[in-house]
Formats: sequence, structure tokens, C-alpha cells
Amino acid sequence: LTSAHAKMTEGADIYNGVSIDQVYAEAFGQDTPLPSMQVCVEDVGSLTGACGYGYSCVYANTISWASPTTPLPMERDPRVVFERLFGDGATPAQRLDRRRANASILDAILGKVSDLQRDLGAVDRARLDDYLEDVREIERRIQLVESQNATRRGIDLPEAPVGVPDGWADHVRMMFDLQVLAFSTDVTRVSTFKMGRDVSSRVYADSGVDTPFHSLSHHGNRSEQLAEFATLNEFHVDQVSYFIDRLKNTPDGDGNLLDHSMVLYGSPMGDGSVHNHLRVPLFLAGHANGQLTGNSHVLCDDGTPMANLLLSMLHRLGVNADRFGDSNGEVAI
Repeated sequence: LTSAHAKMTEGADIYNGVSIDQVYAEAFGQDTPLPSMQVCVEDVGSLTGACGYGYSCVYANTISWASPTTPLPMERDPRVVFERLFGDGATPAQRLDRRRANASILDAILGKVSDLQRDLGAVDRARLDDYLEDVREIERRIQLVESQNATRRGIDLPEAPVGVPDGWADHVRMMFDLQVLAFSTDVTRVSTFKMGRDVSSRVYADSGVDTPFHSLSHHGNRSEQLAEFATLNEFHVDQVSYFIDRLKNTPDGDGNLLDHSMVLYGSPMGDGSVHNHLRVPLFLAGHANGQLTGNSHVLCDDGTPMANLLLSMLHRLGVNADRFGDSNGEVAI
């Protein structure tokens, strides 16, 4: 999602690019309690060190980058995601109590700062100023939540999820449900979802295929393996169709959430059998407030960067950008 050429390193000196979700969040996500949300369903944090071909595992652990050196962590626990969206606590009353307690703590911190600042040197004062900026940002987010709660008292939030579901499809759909809930309550307007870990050996039992995903991706163009791999990909897309249906069936303003959204789904791998990044499969869904008409198949010329599509998406979303990543033009969408 950065369309940047990541620096080859196995150390801490990572360097990538800013991902499209964060470009949009910077432009339009500052008026919501959370500028963006990042979720996943596999424990990407278990990958550390080097992950092959001379690259750090950090590049495989997330698809969201706030800056070329700031990868954003992705959360796999639905309960943690829910609490991040709506506050800690199993019930609305408990979450309200926690928010009030957090606000009181922040007030106490800010109240003692002036005394502390007088006793600090210039360097420590600068560090304290940075810390206070973070505190004020948290305070602003709490105030946004309280303000939004006052305008959506008719919305009944569900109870907090109890944890990570056992089945992959159940887990994926719960994460999609949380994203729909976040959009419908305007807690955030931006989300990224990493539905599988890079080089994942997961077996998707519910798909009817018992061969691990990564093994099947190296199908060698053998017909039996290709057929099973197609079944696995259909199984994945079925989950995305669930998300699209949820958006379509959720009222929003003068239409529904799908009318006012743009959904990108796909893979950065055109042919996993040979690690080919050409002609990657992607699709867009939603109407983006009338900016997308849909019902079309766009076949790009050979060598068209994926960044051209991402730049076109940004323009349809109202972001004024001359370039994105390694773009050299746009795609008609």
C-alpha cells in the first residue's frame, strides 16, 4: 500500500514509504476519535529478525506506514480492537466510567506540569513538551468520543467480544463487523485489514482444502494444485463479499455505507509460484460518494505501476496529490 521500494535491510534501519490509508487519514481522519485502524487475523508480531531475501520481518508485519520509518502495528484480538474503538469495559456503562477516569487522570497530569517545567533544563523541557503534546492529543480524542456519544445516543453498541475466535472465517467476519461498526459510528473512516500473514502455512479447513496456503501458492502450474489454490482464493473473496454486504445493508445518511466507501482488495503477488509481482489481482468496491460507477474490468498495459491505481483512488477520495509512490500516471476507474 506504499508503492515504495523498501530498503533492503535486516536491521533496524528500515525505510519504506507512507501507505495510502495514512495519506487519506492525514487528510480526512483527524476529526474522528481514531484517525485509522489496523487489524489482522494472524499473529504477525511473532515474526522477528530477517524474513528472507535480505529484508526485515517488519516489512511483513504490517501494511500500514505512517512515515517511511514508522510501521503501524496491526491488532488481531477483536476485544482489544473494540476497546480501542469504544473504550475499556464489557458494557456501555463501564466504558463511560473508564473514559471519565482517563479524563480525570489527564487533568491531574496537566495540572502539575507548570511546576515541573520550572525545574527542567532546555533539553528536558523539550522532551516534556513532546510528551504533553501526546497527552493533549489523547485528551482531544476523549473529547471527540464524548461529543460523538452525545449525538448518537440512539445507537446501541454490542457487548465487547470475548476474544479471538477459533475459526479463521469467524475471526475474519468479526473483524469486518468491527470495521462496519467503527464506520457507522464515525469512530474512524479509514481501516486496513491484513487477512493473512506473509508466507503463511495456515490450513483453511472450512474451504475444503487441506493443503497449507503457502505450499499451494507454489503450484508450479500443475492443474490439481491450481484448482485447489483457486478454491482457497474463492474462499477468501467470499469473506470480503460478506464485508461488502454488511456495508451495503448499513444505512448511512442518504444511502448506505457502501455508497460512501471505497474498498480495495487484492494481493501484491501476481504469481506466487515464482514470486512474480506483475499484473497483481485487485478489485475496487463501493461508490465513494458517486466517484466510482463500478461494473467494469480495467486491463492495464504491461508495466503499469500499482501506484497509478492508488493515485487515482486518492484523487477520487478528494486528496490532492501529484504522485504516489512510483506512480507515472493514473488508471481509469
